[in-house]
Amino acid sequence: MGPGAAAIAARRLIEAGATSLVSWGLAGGLDPDLPAGTVCLPREVIAEDGSRLATAGSWRETLAAALEHSPPLGHPPGSGSLITVAQAIDTADAKSAVRRETGACAVDMESSAIAQVARVHGVPFIAVRVIVDTAGDSLPPAVTGATRAGQVRLMRLMVGLIRSPVEVASLLRLARRYRAALRALKTVARLGPLQPPLPSRVPV
Repeated sequence: MGPGAAAIAARRLIEAGATSLVSWGLAGGLDPDLPAGTVCLPREVIAEDGSRLATAGSWRETLAAALEHSPPLGHPPGSGSLITVAQAIDTADAKSAVRRETGACAVDMESSAIAQVARVHGVPFIAVRVIVDTAGDSLPPAVTGATRAGQVRLMRLMVGLIRSPVEVASLLRLARRYRAALRALKTVARLGPLQPPLPSRVPV
């Protein structure tokens, strides 16, 4: 979890022979029109310093076209911009502010770091991220407190819930969103290998 760990993992994949990179996983919603379970295939990712890195257009469009004909999703994939942050954006007001400032439709903690590694090594990159918490959702403090170190600490989460049992309802709602997001990711995975399309042959 987090941009530092994502960059290390991406470099290791390149060293192991990977010829393309996918940032695969979950995201928080910034666009209020995107419900939980929406697959986001951003046209670009935004780093915390404001730099913007485009995703591989033909690859993204090929996958988007396949998803549009996938009934289990129930709604078309989102596009636009995805912003990467080092710490979770945990309130609806903060999400709204980031949306106004950047125009991003979703937020995660890894994609721009992976995109930067892809650019350095000259390999194609896309992000496949599914909305868990929507733009109107605030994350329970027990959850954000348990993940600040870059990984989920279950004991810290349990202690937080014991101290503030009112957060249990929010956590259960988040768990339902999480299950919807996992179903969407499985739908994408069933489409087949996430390989970039082969380049067209240049006539001789």
